[in-house]
Amino acid sequence: MRAALARVIDPELRRPITELDMVGAVEVRDAAARVELKLTIVGCPAADTIERDVRAAILSVPGIDVAQVDVGVMSRAERDALTEKLRGGRPKAMQFGADTLTRIIAVTSGKGGVGKSTMTANLGVALAASGLRVGILDADVFGFSIPGLLGIEGVKPTQVGEMILPPVAHDVKVISIGMFVDAHTAVSWRGPMLHRTIQQFLTDVFFGDLDILLLDLPPGTGDVAITIGQLLPHAEVLVVTTPQRAAADVAERSALVARQTGQRVIGVVENMAGLVQPDGSVLELFGSGGGTDAAARLSTPDETVDVLAAIPISVALREGGDVGMPVVLAHPDDPAALAITALAARLATGGRGLAGRKLGLSVT
Repeated sequence: MRAALARVIDPELRRPITELDMVGAVEVRDAAARVELKLTIVGCPAADTIERDVRAAILSVPGIDVAQVDVGVMSRAERDALTEKLRGGRPKAMQFGADTLTRIIAVTSGKGGVGKSTMTANLGVALAASGLRVGILDADVFGFSIPGLLGIEGVKPTQVGEMILPPVAHDVKVISIGMFVDAHTAVSWRGPMLHRTIQQFLTDVFFGDLDILLLDLPPGTGDVAITIGQLLPHAEVLVVTTPQRAAADVAERSALVARQTGQRVIGVVENMAGLVQPDGSVLELFGSGGGTDAAARLSTPDETVDVLAAIPISVALREGGDVGMPVVLAHPDDPAALAITALAARLATGGRGLAGRKLGLSVT
């Protein structure tokens, strides 16, 4: 019975419920079984899913015909023990420090309206579909749009003690200020508040072990970009621009600010790179060459910056953003989806290795 229950995975924490100490007493009498299920909090958003999966697990055991699930809530001591276990006994601190094995990619742009957030959302989903563990931190505090793009607008994170569990959309763990304020509220904060918000996201939100964390930065070179540079100087930067030369000129500035804090520019994505016509020709609504131009100016004698992808204009991409269904899932054969999936495959080949790092081991 416990082996069957170990196959039930908590949707938010992505670990077996037995490992999370969510299973209490288990009783089996003849063909009937009773299991005590302890949820993390009252009103747990995943309660129905977990209870359904537990009931199915019970009935999967040979000889069991009746399943009774008694649903309760963890005590404060049990919740504290859970958060301690999730942190691995380490004190509360900012995640993704210099020694993290998680690859951190900040998606930036010089100006708004170039499709940076749409690119971040679809790229995250494409990376997760390839088998990677992915998180998205929506750092665009003033223009948060990631929840809507991923179809989880209005969904709130679960809070266990001082730990915040991010909602999961299309196998991507997501956190955004939009989950804490009304959807129609205008956020008008100054630098210190912005800094504390980003710092809290990186400290209190439990992403678990991620392969890649994507940061959707606000356009430009303001407070949030500086905060990310200070907190995560080891992050890599992916610059999004449109083909227009004017947009490319501005995009270059966001990358230069990132470099000043030690971050490395890994490439440029040219979005809205033409509209494919029925006859196969391409209508260049926003001109051409902006991405190539920006990459050339960002290249240095020591580091070449390439255009990693050119994403064509796509009605399906726009429609997917409106309804919260990423085009890489809804229409995987769409030209934009194919280009984003290829970009994800290209980024997935990189990673943070152990070379040159201290492992915290000693020889006795």
